[in-house]
Amino acid sequence: MSDTLELLKDLIKRDSVTPKDAGCQDLLATRLKKLGFEEERLDFEDTQNIWLRRDDAKPLFVFLGHTDVVPPGPLKAWISPPFEPTIRDGKLYGRGAADMKGGIACFITAVERFIARHPEHQGSIAILLTSDEEGIATNGVVKVVEVLEKRHEKIDWCLVGEPSSDKKIGDVIRVGRRGSLCARLTVLGVQGHVAYPELAENPIHTFAPALKELTEEVWDRGNQFFPPTSLQVSNINAGTGAENIIPGSVEIQFNLRFCTELDEETIKQRTCAILDKHGFRYELQWRLSGNPFLTEKGALIDAAHAAIKAVTGFETLDDTGGGTSDGRFIAPTGAQVIELGPLNESIHKINENVGLEDLEILTRIYENMLINLLA
Repeated sequence: MSDTLELLKDLIKRDSVTPKDAGCQDLLATRLKKLGFEEERLDFEDTQNIWLRRDDAKPLFVFLGHTDVVPPGPLKAWISPPFEPTIRDGKLYGRGAADMKGGIACFITAVERFIARHPEHQGSIAILLTSDEEGIATNGVVKVVEVLEKRHEKIDWCLVGEPSSDKKIGDVIRVGRRGSLCARLTVLGVQGHVAYPELAENPIHTFAPALKELTEEVWDRGNQFFPPTSLQVSNINAGTGAENIIPGSVEIQFNLRFCTELDEETIKQRTCAILDKHGFRYELQWRLSGNPFLTEKGALIDAAHAAIKAVTGFETLDDTGGGTSDGRFIAPTGAQVIELGPLNESIHKINENVGLEDLEILTRIYENMLINLLA
């Protein structure tokens, strides 16, 4: 059994549904302190965060990950229990196997191998882990970055072990991400009897034309790095459940994944302009989950390309697709940030899994990147 696989099995056994850590960070800290890493706990409210750093020289290379996982869903739908790591057909099954305890296990063992061979390496290495990535991410990496910035502890290179790969390990790396802006809109009407619509005001009817306009709006046309901005409605709730009552309000939740052609304030202004044009009463709350970021060609991307080529024999693709990651909190500090991890095919699904061979390939890629940058 490989050291990576053994570590991953230990991590999967821990029921760390967000925002729980369930002892994962303790396990990893114990391993890394033996290699000279200094441990610092930076917990906020119900979220556990750990900063483990070896040496204080520049440049600083950081592996970033999260120990929390999404809920497993209906247990009866799993072929084997989600928190009992099980090997079948060349794969390891369990919640978090790919997202993202697999990436964590790979970069921990890569660091161990690298230090064993290069104990006097250049620069310094740090590991940043949080238990608040799969939740609303308010007490995790975003808070740790504030601490690091206040004491001028700057990250040069950050590799996020999120599952970025598509068909085979290393075929895609994320060099940027779209921004994410969430909205909760309440359109106000007047509740009444469906038989007397003249005495009521149906907010669903008054909002319908605005909904059509919002979803058909061309926010931008994207650019060479990002697809066009997209507005998607995620929830619409109204009514009492009765068939004969016109609702007094309707609540709509929507999200915009926006590229670098737009900013938060422009989106808000254009949205309100559309709503105001239709003349109904409304309340609107916004939550910015993250701004878009892009890492341009440089030492980190070059090291990733070279490592993937050396281990797999093929060239990787730079991409900015997918959702958000905690890399969005690191990029604004000026660090180069990429995401490189396991296959994303089974993430958040029933019977989440990672290939046994993929674990070794990814570990070797991570180790090669450290050699390229710090040896």
